[in-house]
Amino acid sequence: MSEITEMKEKETAEEKTISSGKTEKDIKKKKRNRKKIIKRIIWTVIILLVVGVALWSVYSKLRSDYKITYNPYTVTTGSISNSLSFTGNMQLIDSAAYTADADVKVREVYVSVGDKVKKGAKLMRLSDGTTIEAEFDGTVSAVEAAKGDDVKSGSALLTVADFDHMQVSVRVGESNISEVSVGQACKVTVSSANASFDSVIGAIDYSTYTGNNVAYYTAKVNVDTSAVENVWPGMQATITITLQEAQNVTVLKMDALSTARDNTAFVYKEKENGEMEEVPVTVGVSNGNYVEIKSGVTAGETVYKIAEKQEELTGLAALFSNAFTNRQVNRNNRNRNNWNGTNTTDFGDMPDFSNMPAGSFPGGNGDRPGESGNTPGGGNGGSRGN
Repeated sequence: MSEITEMKEKETAEEKTISSGKTEKDIKKKKRNRKKIIKRIIWTVIILLVVGVALWSVYSKLRSDYKITYNPYTVTTGSISNSLSFTGNMQLIDSAAYTADADVKVREVYVSVGDKVKKGAKLMRLSDGTTIEAEFDGTVSAVEAAKGDDVKSGSALLTVADFDHMQVSVRVGESNISEVSVGQACKVTVSSANASFDSVIGAIDYSTYTGNNVAYYTAKVNVDTSAVENVWPGMQATITITLQEAQNVTVLKMDALSTARDNTAFVYKEKENGEMEEVPVTVGVSNGNYVEIKSGVTAGETVYKIAEKQEELTGLAALFSNAFTNRQVNRNNRNRNNWNGTNTTDFGDMPDFSNMPAGSFPGGNGDRPGESGNTPGGGNGGSRGN
Protein backbone atom coordinates (compact mmCIF):
# COMPACT_ATOMS: atom_id res chain seq x y z
CA MET A 1 0.00 0.00 0.00
CA SER A 2 2.77 2.35 0.79
CA GLU A 3 4.29 1.83 -2.63
CA ILE A 4 1.01 2.60 -4.33
CA THR A 5 0.60 5.75 -2.29
CA GLU A 6 4.09 6.95 -3.19
CA MET A 7 3.50 6.39 -6.85
CA LYS A 8 0.29 8.43 -6.80
CA GLU A 9 2.01 11.22 -4.93
CA LYS A 10 4.80 11.20 -7.49
CA GLU A 11 2.38 11.35 -10.41
CA THR A 12 0.50 14.21 -8.76
CA ALA A 13 3.78 16.12 -8.27
CA GLU A 14 4.74 15.57 -11.92
CA GLU A 15 1.35 16.81 -13.08
CA LYS A 16 1.71 19.91 -10.95
CA THR A 17 5.17 20.47 -12.41
CA ILE A 18 3.92 20.13 -16.01
CA SER A 19 0.95 22.36 -15.30
CA SER A 20 3.16 24.92 -13.66
CA GLY A 21 5.57 24.88 -16.69
CA LYS A 22 2.79 25.47 -19.23
CA THR A 23 1.54 28.50 -17.27
CA GLU A 24 4.93 30.22 -17.24
CA LYS A 25 5.38 29.59 -20.98
CA ASP A 26 1.99 31.08 -21.76
CA ILE A 27 2.74 34.12 -19.67
CA LYS A 28 5.98 34.76 -21.52
CA LYS A 29 4.23 34.33 -24.89
CA LYS A 30 1.51 36.76 -23.90
CA LYS A 31 4.07 39.33 -22.87
CA ARG A 32 5.86 39.03 -26.20
CA ASN A 33 2.55 39.44 -28.08
CA ARG A 34 1.70 42.52 -26.08
CA LYS A 35 5.06 44.07 -26.93
CA LYS A 36 4.51 43.41 -30.65
CA ILE A 37 1.06 44.99 -30.54
CA ILE A 38 2.40 48.05 -28.75
CA LYS A 39 5.17 48.41 -31.38
CA ARG A 40 2.62 48.11 -34.20
CA ILE A 41 0.44 50.76 -32.60
CA ILE A 42 3.40 53.08 -32.17
CA TRP A 43 4.51 52.61 -35.85
CA THR A 44 0.94 53.06 -37.07
CA VAL A 45 0.69 56.34 -35.15
CA ILE A 46 4.05 57.48 -36.55
CA ILE A 47 3.03 56.60 -40.15
CA LEU A 48 -0.31 58.36 -39.75
CA LEU A 49 1.45 61.43 -38.44
CA VAL A 50 3.90 61.45 -41.39
CA VAL A 51 1.10 60.96 -43.94
CA GLY A 52 -0.98 63.65 -42.27
CA VAL A 53 1.88 66.14 -42.39
CA ALA A 54 2.53 65.31 -46.08
CA LEU A 55 -1.15 65.68 -47.02
CA TRP A 56 -1.39 68.98 -45.17
CA SER A 57 1.72 70.21 -46.98
CA VAL A 58 0.24 69.24 -50.37
CA TYR A 59 -3.10 70.78 -49.46
CA SER A 60 -1.46 74.02 -48.34
CA LYS A 61 0.63 74.20 -51.55
CA LEU A 62 -2.41 73.57 -53.73
CA ARG A 63 -4.37 76.21 -51.89
CA SER A 64 -1.59 78.72 -52.45
CA ASP A 65 -0.58 77.80 -56.05
CA TYR A 66 -3.89 77.04 -57.78
CA LYS A 67 -6.64 79.60 -58.14
CA ILE A 68 -9.20 80.66 -60.72
CA THR A 69 -8.57 84.17 -62.00
CA TYR A 70 -11.34 86.04 -63.82
CA ASN A 71 -10.69 88.81 -66.35
CA PRO A 72 -13.32 91.57 -66.71
CA TYR A 73 -14.92 92.79 -69.96
CA THR A 74 -17.36 95.68 -70.41
CA VAL A 75 -20.51 95.30 -72.53
CA THR A 76 -21.02 98.30 -74.86
CA THR A 77 -23.19 99.56 -77.73
CA GLY A 78 -21.90 99.95 -81.29
CA SER A 79 -22.12 98.93 -84.93
CA ILE A 80 -20.55 95.74 -86.24
CA SER A 81 -20.20 94.06 -89.61
CA ASN A 82 -18.97 90.75 -90.99
CA SER A 83 -17.13 91.00 -94.27
CA LEU A 84 -14.70 89.40 -96.70
CA SER A 85 -11.52 91.20 -97.72
CA PHE A 86 -9.21 90.54 -100.67
CA THR A 87 -6.08 92.36 -101.82
CA GLY A 88 -4.85 93.09 -105.34
CA ASN A 89 -3.30 95.90 -107.38
CA MET A 90 -4.70 98.76 -109.41
CA GLN A 91 -4.49 97.98 -113.13
CA LEU A 92 -5.11 99.97 -116.31
CA ILE A 93 -8.10 98.99 -118.44
CA ASP A 94 -7.30 101.22 -121.46
CA SER A 95 -3.77 102.06 -122.50
CA ALA A 96 -2.34 102.59 -125.98
CA ALA A 97 1.26 103.04 -127.18
CA TYR A 98 1.48 104.58 -130.67
CA THR A 99 4.38 103.76 -133.02
CA ALA A 100 5.48 104.79 -136.52
CA ASP A 101 4.33 102.54 -139.38
CA ALA A 102 7.21 103.65 -141.64
CA ASP A 103 10.29 105.84 -141.71
CA VAL A 104 8.76 109.32 -141.41
CA LYS A 105 9.28 112.84 -140.11
CA VAL A 106 7.14 114.26 -137.30
CA ARG A 107 5.30 117.25 -138.76
CA GLU A 108 3.29 118.31 -135.72
CA VAL A 109 2.81 117.36 -132.04
CA TYR A 110 -0.50 118.52 -130.60
CA VAL A 111 -0.19 117.35 -126.96
CA SER A 112 2.17 117.30 -123.99
CA VAL A 113 2.67 114.82 -121.15
CA GLY A 114 -0.17 115.09 -118.66
CA ASP A 115 -2.73 116.50 -121.10
CA LYS A 116 -6.27 115.14 -120.82
CA VAL A 117 -7.62 114.08 -124.23
CA LYS A 118 -10.96 112.92 -125.54
CA LYS A 119 -11.56 110.04 -127.89
CA GLY A 120 -10.77 111.19 -131.48
CA ALA A 121 -8.56 114.09 -130.38
CA LYS A 122 -5.49 114.80 -132.61
CA LEU A 123 -2.23 113.75 -131.00
CA MET A 124 0.45 113.89 -133.71
CA ARG A 125 0.78 114.42 -137.52
CA LEU A 126 3.41 112.62 -139.62
CA SER A 127 5.04 113.42 -143.02
CA ASP A 128 3.26 110.54 -144.77
CA GLY A 129 -0.04 112.25 -144.07
CA THR A 130 -0.98 110.12 -141.07
CA THR A 131 -2.68 111.86 -138.15
CA ILE A 132 -2.62 109.92 -134.88
CA GLU A 133 -5.85 110.28 -132.86
CA ALA A 134 -6.81 109.17 -129.35
CA GLU A 135 -8.70 105.89 -129.27
CA PHE A 136 -10.39 106.67 -125.92
CA ASP A 137 -10.64 109.34 -123.25
CA GLY A 138 -7.41 109.43 -121.30
CA THR A 139 -4.21 111.17 -120.30
CA VAL A 140 -1.04 111.54 -122.34
CA SER A 141 1.50 109.64 -120.26
CA ALA A 142 4.51 109.82 -122.61
CA VAL A 143 5.67 111.73 -125.74
CA GLU A 144 8.66 110.04 -127.36
CA ALA A 145 9.17 112.27 -130.44
CA ALA A 146 9.27 116.03 -131.07
CA LYS A 147 8.24 118.13 -134.05
CA GLY A 148 10.80 117.77 -136.87
CA ASP A 149 12.23 114.44 -135.65
CA ASP A 150 12.99 111.74 -138.18
CA VAL A 151 11.76 108.43 -136.81
CA LYS A 152 12.23 104.86 -138.01
CA SER A 153 9.44 102.38 -138.59
CA GLY A 154 8.29 100.86 -135.28
CA SER A 155 9.69 103.72 -133.19
CA ALA A 156 7.62 104.81 -130.16
CA LEU A 157 5.82 108.09 -130.63
CA LEU A 158 3.55 108.62 -127.62
CA THR A 159 1.37 106.81 -125.05
CA VAL A 160 -2.14 107.51 -123.77
CA ALA A 161 -3.65 105.81 -120.67
CA ASP A 162 -6.96 106.10 -118.87
CA PHE A 163 -6.10 106.74 -115.22
CA ASP A 164 -9.70 107.65 -114.34
CA HIS A 165 -11.09 104.15 -114.89
CA MET A 166 -9.04 101.28 -113.57
CA GLN A 167 -9.54 97.72 -112.41
CA VAL A 168 -8.56 95.49 -109.50
CA SER A 169 -8.19 91.74 -109.94
CA VAL A 170 -8.17 89.52 -106.83
CA ARG A 171 -7.99 85.80 -106.16
CA VAL A 172 -10.91 84.27 -104.27
CA GLY A 173 -10.31 80.91 -102.60
CA GLU A 174 -12.67 77.97 -102.91
CA SER A 175 -13.88 78.39 -99.32
CA ASN A 176 -15.16 81.92 -100.08
CA ILE A 177 -16.27 81.77 -103.72
CA SER A 178 -19.84 80.78 -102.80
CA GLU A 179 -20.20 84.12 -100.97
CA VAL A 180 -19.00 86.23 -103.91
CA SER A 181 -21.15 87.02 -106.96
CA VAL A 182 -21.25 89.36 -109.97
CA GLY A 183 -23.03 92.63 -109.13
CA GLN A 184 -22.29 92.32 -105.40
CA ALA A 185 -21.56 95.66 -103.70
CA CYS A 186 -18.03 96.20 -102.45
CA LYS A 187 -15.62 98.92 -101.34
CA VAL A 188 -12.17 99.41 -102.86
CA THR A 189 -9.57 101.01 -100.58
CA VAL A 190 -6.19 102.35 -101.73
CA SER A 191 -4.40 103.03 -98.47
CA SER A 192 -1.31 104.68 -99.95
CA ALA A 193 -3.53 107.36 -101.57
CA ASN A 194 -5.88 107.55 -98.55
CA ALA A 195 -8.79 106.90 -100.91
CA SER A 196 -11.78 104.57 -101.06
CA PHE A 197 -14.38 103.89 -103.76
CA ASP A 198 -17.78 102.21 -103.86
CA SER A 199 -18.10 99.64 -106.63
CA VAL A 200 -19.47 96.18 -107.51
CA ILE A 201 -17.98 92.84 -108.51
CA GLY A 202 -17.80 93.21 -112.31
CA ALA A 203 -16.81 89.69 -113.37
CA ILE A 204 -15.62 86.33 -112.01
CA ASP A 205 -13.34 84.04 -113.98
CA TYR A 206 -13.99 80.47 -112.84
CA SER A 207 -10.94 79.09 -114.64
CA THR A 208 -9.14 77.77 -111.57
CA TYR A 209 -5.65 78.33 -110.39
CA THR A 210 -4.51 75.69 -107.94
CA GLY A 211 -1.79 76.20 -105.38
CA ASN A 212 -1.17 74.24 -102.18
CA ASN A 213 -4.14 72.01 -103.07
CA VAL A 214 -6.52 75.00 -102.97
CA ALA A 215 -8.53 76.25 -105.96
CA TYR A 216 -8.65 79.99 -106.66
CA TYR A 217 -10.92 82.06 -108.89
CA THR A 218 -10.35 85.58 -110.25
CA ALA A 219 -12.80 88.38 -109.47
CA LYS A 220 -12.55 91.78 -111.19
CA VAL A 221 -13.77 95.13 -109.93
CA ASN A 222 -13.87 98.30 -112.05
CA VAL A 223 -13.05 101.51 -110.19
CA ASP A 224 -13.88 105.11 -111.18
CA THR A 225 -10.95 107.09 -109.79
CA SER A 226 -11.70 110.34 -111.62
CA ALA A 227 -12.57 112.22 -108.44
CA VAL A 228 -9.29 111.36 -106.67
CA GLU A 229 -5.74 112.31 -107.62
CA ASN A 230 -2.57 110.26 -107.16
CA VAL A 231 -4.10 106.80 -107.68
CA TRP A 232 -1.83 105.00 -110.12
CA PRO A 233 -1.43 101.52 -111.62
CA GLY A 234 0.39 99.05 -109.39
CA MET A 235 -0.82 100.51 -106.10
CA GLN A 236 -2.15 97.92 -103.64
CA ALA A 237 -5.91 97.91 -103.19
CA THR A 238 -8.22 96.07 -100.80
CA ILE A 239 -11.67 94.91 -101.85
CA THR A 240 -14.13 94.55 -98.95
CA ILE A 241 -17.48 92.79 -99.33
CA THR A 242 -19.89 93.28 -96.42
CA LEU A 243 -21.84 90.10 -95.67
CA GLN A 244 -23.69 91.03 -92.45
CA GLU A 245 -24.11 94.28 -90.59
CA ALA A 246 -25.80 95.37 -87.35
CA GLN A 247 -26.17 99.01 -86.29
CA ASN A 248 -26.42 100.28 -82.69
CA VAL A 249 -26.49 96.88 -81.04
CA THR A 250 -25.09 95.38 -77.82
CA VAL A 251 -21.46 94.49 -78.47
CA LEU A 252 -18.94 92.40 -76.52
CA LYS A 253 -15.38 91.33 -77.17
CA MET A 254 -15.17 87.75 -78.44
CA ASP A 255 -12.56 86.92 -75.79
CA ALA A 256 -15.21 87.35 -73.09
CA LEU A 257 -17.29 84.38 -74.32
CA SER A 258 -17.02 80.87 -72.89
CA THR A 259 -18.45 77.78 -74.57
CA ALA A 260 -20.51 75.14 -72.75
CA ARG A 261 -20.46 71.41 -73.53
CA ASP A 262 -23.61 71.75 -75.65
CA ASN A 263 -21.78 74.34 -77.80
CA THR A 264 -23.76 77.29 -76.42
CA ALA A 265 -22.12 80.53 -75.33
CA PHE A 266 -22.13 82.01 -71.84
CA VAL A 267 -20.40 84.62 -69.70
CA TYR A 268 -19.72 84.86 -65.98
CA LYS A 269 -21.43 87.48 -63.84
CA GLU A 270 -20.49 88.32 -60.27
CA LYS A 271 -23.29 87.94 -57.73
CA GLU A 272 -23.71 90.13 -54.65
CA ASN A 273 -21.99 87.53 -52.46
CA GLY A 274 -18.93 87.53 -54.75
CA GLU A 275 -19.65 84.14 -56.32
CA MET A 276 -19.58 83.77 -60.11
CA GLU A 277 -22.59 82.45 -62.04
CA GLU A 278 -22.83 81.29 -65.66
CA VAL A 279 -25.21 83.39 -67.77
CA PRO A 280 -26.18 82.07 -71.26
CA VAL A 281 -26.00 84.63 -74.10
CA THR A 282 -27.38 84.67 -77.65
CA VAL A 283 -24.94 85.90 -80.27
CA GLY A 284 -25.41 87.50 -83.69
CA VAL A 285 -23.05 89.19 -86.14
CA SER A 286 -19.34 88.72 -85.43
CA ASN A 287 -16.34 90.36 -87.04
CA GLY A 288 -13.80 88.04 -85.45
CA ASN A 289 -12.89 90.44 -82.66
CA TYR A 290 -16.27 91.63 -81.41
CA VAL A 291 -19.69 89.97 -81.45
CA GLU A 292 -23.27 91.19 -81.28
CA ILE A 293 -25.09 90.01 -78.12
CA LYS A 294 -28.82 89.60 -78.70
CA SER A 295 -29.75 88.50 -75.16
CA GLY A 296 -28.25 87.68 -71.77
CA VAL A 297 -26.39 90.93 -71.02
CA THR A 298 -26.97 94.66 -71.47
CA ALA A 299 -24.70 97.61 -72.29
CA GLY A 300 -22.74 98.88 -69.31
CA GLU A 301 -22.52 95.53 -67.50
CA THR A 302 -19.20 93.94 -66.58
CA VAL A 303 -18.83 90.25 -67.37
CA TYR A 304 -15.97 87.86 -66.74
CA LYS A 305 -14.08 84.95 -68.22
CA ILE A 306 -11.69 82.52 -66.56
CA ALA A 307 -8.08 83.43 -67.31
CA GLU A 308 -6.11 80.38 -68.40
CA LYS A 309 -3.06 79.62 -66.23
CA GLN A 310 -1.81 76.29 -67.51
CA GLU A 311 1.59 76.68 -65.89
CA GLU A 312 -0.03 76.24 -62.46
CA LEU A 313 -1.84 73.03 -63.41
CA THR A 314 1.05 70.57 -63.29
CA GLY A 315 1.72 67.44 -61.26
CA LEU A 316 -0.47 67.03 -58.21
CA ALA A 317 -1.97 70.46 -58.82
CA ALA A 318 -3.57 69.19 -62.01
CA LEU A 319 -4.76 66.03 -60.23
CA PHE A 320 -6.37 67.82 -57.31
CA SER A 321 -7.25 71.14 -58.96
CA ASN A 322 -10.99 70.55 -58.71
CA ALA A 323 -10.77 69.78 -55.01
CA PHE A 324 -8.54 72.63 -53.91
CA THR A 325 -9.40 75.88 -55.67
CA ASN A 326 -9.23 79.56 -54.79
CA ARG A 327 -11.21 82.08 -56.83
CA GLN A 328 -9.80 85.50 -57.63
CA VAL A 329 -11.18 88.33 -59.77
CA ASN A 330 -8.66 90.28 -61.82
CA ARG A 331 -10.02 93.77 -61.33
CA ASN A 332 -7.49 95.70 -63.38
CA ASN A 333 -8.50 97.23 -66.70
CA ARG A 334 -5.98 95.37 -68.86
CA ASN A 335 -8.60 93.22 -70.62
CA ARG A 336 -11.52 95.59 -70.58
CA ASN A 337 -13.41 96.19 -73.81
CA ASN A 338 -12.16 99.32 -75.62
CA TRP A 339 -15.05 99.38 -78.11
CA ASN A 340 -15.70 102.96 -79.22
CA GLY A 341 -18.97 102.45 -81.09
CA THR A 342 -17.44 102.22 -84.56
CA ASN A 343 -16.10 99.44 -86.72
CA THR A 344 -12.50 98.46 -86.21
CA THR A 345 -9.97 96.72 -88.40
CA ASP A 346 -7.71 95.56 -85.59
CA PHE A 347 -9.13 92.06 -85.44
CA GLY A 348 -7.53 89.32 -83.38
CA ASP A 349 -7.51 85.59 -83.98
CA MET A 350 -10.51 83.59 -82.99
CA PRO A 351 -11.73 80.06 -82.54
CA ASP A 352 -12.71 78.17 -85.66
CA PHE A 353 -16.44 77.39 -85.67
CA SER A 354 -16.41 76.18 -89.28
CA ASN A 355 -17.37 72.62 -88.34
CA MET A 356 -20.28 73.72 -86.18
CA PRO A 357 -23.73 72.50 -87.30
CA ALA A 358 -25.94 75.33 -88.58
CA GLY A 359 -27.91 76.99 -85.79
CA SER A 360 -26.14 75.09 -83.01
CA PHE A 361 -24.43 78.19 -81.63
CA PRO A 362 -26.67 80.65 -79.81
CA GLY A 363 -28.39 83.06 -82.14
CA GLY A 364 -30.93 80.74 -83.68
CA ASN A 365 -30.21 81.90 -87.23
CA GLY A 366 -27.27 79.72 -88.13
CA ASP A 367 -24.75 82.50 -87.62
CA ARG A 368 -21.31 81.19 -86.77
CA PRO A 369 -19.51 83.86 -84.76
CA GLY A 370 -15.88 84.22 -85.54
CA GLU A 371 -16.04 82.05 -88.66
CA SER A 372 -12.63 82.23 -90.26
CA GLY A 373 -12.59 83.17 -93.90
CA ASN A 374 -8.85 83.32 -94.33
CA THR A 375 -7.67 81.76 -97.55
CA PRO A 376 -4.15 80.45 -98.14
CA GLY A 377 -2.17 82.03 -100.92
CA GLY A 378 -0.50 85.20 -99.70
CA GLY A 379 -2.01 88.67 -99.99
CA ASN A 380 -4.56 87.84 -102.67
CA GLY A 381 -6.39 84.99 -100.99
CA GLY A 382 -8.88 86.98 -98.96
CA SER A 383 -9.67 87.31 -95.28
CA ARG A 384 -12.72 87.82 -93.12
CA GLY A 385 -12.99 90.89 -90.94
CA ASN A 386 -14.44 94.36 -90.29
